[in-house]
Amino acid sequence: MTPEQTSLLPEHLARPRTTVGAVEDLSKTFWLTLASSPVNWLLVFVPLGILADWLHWGSTLIFCLNFMGIIPLASVLAFATEELGESIHNNSIAGLLNATFGNAVEVIVSIIALTQNQITVVQASMLGSILSNLLLVLGTCFVVGGIRYSRQLFNQTVAQTMSSLLALSVIGLLLPAAFHSSLPKKTPELDGKILDFSRGTAVLLLIIYCLYMFFQLGTHAFLFEDSDEVLADDDAGATTAAPVTPVIAPASSDPSATISPPLSTQRSVSPGHTGNRGSIVVRPKSIYDLRKEFQTEHLGPWEAVAVLFLTTLMVSVCADYLVSSIDDIVETSGLSKTFIGLVVIPIVGNAAEHVTAIVVAYKNKMDLAIGVAVGSSIQIALFVTPLLVLIGWIIDVPMSLYFSTYETAVMFVSVFITNYLILDGESNWLEGAMLICTYLIIAISFYLYPDTLAA
Repeated sequence: MTPEQTSLLPEHLARPRTTVGAVEDLSKTFWLTLASSPVNWLLVFVPLGILADWLHWGSTLIFCLNFMGIIPLASVLAFATEELGESIHNNSIAGLLNATFGNAVEVIVSIIALTQNQITVVQASMLGSILSNLLLVLGTCFVVGGIRYSRQLFNQTVAQTMSSLLALSVIGLLLPAAFHSSLPKKTPELDGKILDFSRGTAVLLLIIYCLYMFFQLGTHAFLFEDSDEVLADDDAGATTAAPVTPVIAPASSDPSATISPPLSTQRSVSPGHTGNRGSIVVRPKSIYDLRKEFQTEHLGPWEAVAVLFLTTLMVSVCADYLVSSIDDIVETSGLSKTFIGLVVIPIVGNAAEHVTAIVVAYKNKMDLAIGVAVGSSIQIALFVTPLLVLIGWIIDVPMSLYFSTYETAVMFVSVFITNYLILDGESNWLEGAMLICTYLIIAISFYLYPDTLAA
């Protein structure tokens, strides 16, 4: 070929595609996706869950098999989102993708539940996702990290910002309940007023979430970047995990001369530290993201989009079967819809993310753990829940921000204790035990909580 005939396309695009090459690309995509997370072996439950519905194996098996199948699909969805962001080479767009698809499974399951008019399940699952992240996941992170390290530090400025956003989310859920309680029951079109109030509030909360994304990815991105000094701190970092004993100065020293523990045992974060992926680093969505430095091969943009599309399709199918079996599960098991939505369903979309948070806490990367646990709760409260209210408006389903008085109280006390414990910028295992205890108390109460009060 003469120079004049030389193709302007890159070599890997200019050469003709063969069947063997296509099979190799497909095989590479399959194995990279399968190896992205330890939970992906649960993908075997996806076809089993579909077969359970086709062959009418019973509502209990249908629910359990599809429940187990959605857990790895959530991990694959997160992996594909990370790979798509990696191929874009733009931190802001990649961070926006990560934030948008971070809770895609909860959105899909909730939309399907809305189409089946399961409003109680949707509201309970939204509240349950917030509580499980704030109390169970964050508490477990504090316990796991606190057993290995006497004290763990994280970015106090980011913690204060997240605390303020959590307080705003409580306002968005508390005021509709207070508004409903303050009006007489005979008020004309009371339900319509609650819906209008909820929809207006949902729009405002979405605006605040967009501003938070601009704050996190744009004007103050440096606050949310993880420090490079501990990215390589893996199991070898256990040398810094030895029990810390304060060093007492000689008697002739100043009386206040008790020396702080060595800096090597602590994790200090300065506001100006630098990182490499901004929001992507602060909220890893899979175990894959923690070992990215060892990853030599990545999916291309088209492969990532294909995996996203197929995974979303499979999540939709499994979620449809799961939600359709809830009524039968309630009748046969005696569990309430509120308990299923608040305790059981949040595990589906957050299992892989929960494992990630615990792993990074064990590695003393508390900024990452806080970003996963608290950041996910903020996303549910300020983005997913208001979005579902607007989607319900579009499909003519009366989804609102009005929760029962008890549910609102639970949300308030959960955010209160979480904010109280993270505002000082440090954590220990006892604080984690407090959060886990709070979650278990709430779980017991909702096990006994009847659906008639939640309706």
